[in-house]
Amino acid sequence: MPLPPLTPEQRSDALAKAAAARATRAEVKNKLKYSQVSLSEVLQAAKSDEALGKLKVVSLLESLPGVGKATARAVMAEIGISEARRVRGLGPHQSSALVERYG
Repeated sequence: MPLPPLTPEQRSDALAKAAAARATRAEVKNKLKYSQVSLSEVLQAAKSDEALGKLKVVSLLESLPGVGKATARAVMAEIGISEARRVRGLGPHQSSALVERYG
């Protein structure tokens, strides 16, 4: 099924919205990297923020200091989180297990 054609104005609005979402996600990942915000605060904010809710969990974990690709995937496998899971899709037990481990 093809996408509906967009007017130039609709297209520019969609591009601006996507750019703003990417900027929000990048800012939060940078704050996590430098310990300016905790993982629990990000998970709480993702409940109301559409851009944060669509952030992949593996990307979020890789933003934490001392957590690389292998560690993030190992932790997710241990907790039972799919690599394709996004932050908004985390269950309460999965969220609490991540907060317990990383704060």
